[in-house]
Amino acid sequence: MAPLSLPLNLKWTPSNVKAIAPATTTGKVPEVPLPEKIRNSRILVLGGTGRVGGSTATALSNLCPDLQILVAGRNREKGEALTAKLGGNSEFACVDIDDVNSLETALKSVDLVVHAAGPFQQAERCSVLEAAINTKTAYLDVCDDTSYAWRAKSLMNMALDANVPAITTGGIYPGVSNVMAAELVRAASESEDKPERLRFYYYTAGTGGAGPTILATSFMLLGEEVVAYNKGEKIRMRPYSGMLNVDFGKGIGKRDVYLLNLPEVSSAHKILGVPSVSARFGTSPFFWNWGMEAMTKLLPSEFLRDRNKVQSLVQLFDPAVRAMDGISGERVSMRVDLECASGRNTVGIFSHRRLSVSVGIATAAFALAILEGSTQPGVWFPEETQGIPIEAREILLNRASQGTFNFIMNRSPWMVETNPKEFGLGIYL
Repeated sequence: MAPLSLPLNLKWTPSNVKAIAPATTTGKVPEVPLPEKIRNSRILVLGGTGRVGGSTATALSNLCPDLQILVAGRNREKGEALTAKLGGNSEFACVDIDDVNSLETALKSVDLVVHAAGPFQQAERCSVLEAAINTKTAYLDVCDDTSYAWRAKSLMNMALDANVPAITTGGIYPGVSNVMAAELVRAASESEDKPERLRFYYYTAGTGGAGPTILATSFMLLGEEVVAYNKGEKIRMRPYSGMLNVDFGKGIGKRDVYLLNLPEVSSAHKILGVPSVSARFGTSPFFWNWGMEAMTKLLPSEFLRDRNKVQSLVQLFDPAVRAMDGISGERVSMRVDLECASGRNTVGIFSHRRLSVSVGIATAAFALAILEGSTQPGVWFPEETQGIPIEAREILLNRASQGTFNFIMNRSPWMVETNPKEFGLGIYL
């Protein structure tokens, strides 16, 4: 499927990315002009009554008011409350993703399905993707689980045969962070440098206001052994170990981050060809990090991989987490670092005041790319050019970064330090 003519036609070089306008607290973003033939497309948002799905539906409605948004979930009251806010081009549908007939019936009337009905951990099948392929419906998910993502990739031939374009791990992180990494690697390769080490660093204040599903996801990730790569070798480590203190730049500063098993590590290693890749995550207040680390030591991994037991933990901790979120806020920041053989290091940073808003804008950016024809038939990770081609990356990153207070790409590390030290003659350490 050839990409359609897109509204922005600047030549993409990461060093040209500038800081975006200050964030708004409403999540309102500039409208995106879509080609006539896709302007009234119908999009089904599964998990639409949750924080991530609801944020995505809101962002799509704000970006493209003519889109027909079908908010799907199990809570009719919450769904109808959201559609009332979105306006006349939205409606609620009760869809059970565990019921194939319910799924396929809903999918037959839409052009794209956005799967935000997590958690994805410990899911035995990619039932939504299978249903999308069976009904020839374009597909996007916000998966943050390594096993699920590669299980989705295993359906490549089915998607190709059905001529269905699909992207897995297409949210904020993983998702936007993958595209940032791909652009850093591309810029280095075009300079005839060899990428050697890629590191993903993520920070959110509290849960980022993202809801109990994200809390469940965090707990379940603590039950997974961390996979990273060092000089081409796969290495396994204990989750929430290997603490580093990382500077996320203005508005965030230095934060402690810990190893987690995230899908962008394996996809970036295999697709971008970087020998050493790892991912770390941290939160605040600091005692949440201590608590997460303690859980990996005190609770058996089998307990943390059990969905029912984790849901019990979520019900126990959720009131305290919600109360603390009200104090800590929900800032989010991503830092992607690339080290090359020449000694050249480059960094990309993406920071927003509200994760609950930013995650929807990021997911909507992927949804629009698929609608515009950027994604080829098959199942792709965001960093694959068949999923988001090089010429479409600038558009996606510009859309996804709406409302950020700090978005930079392809800078030297000293340029993003909170308080860089100048030693004269333009030399910084």
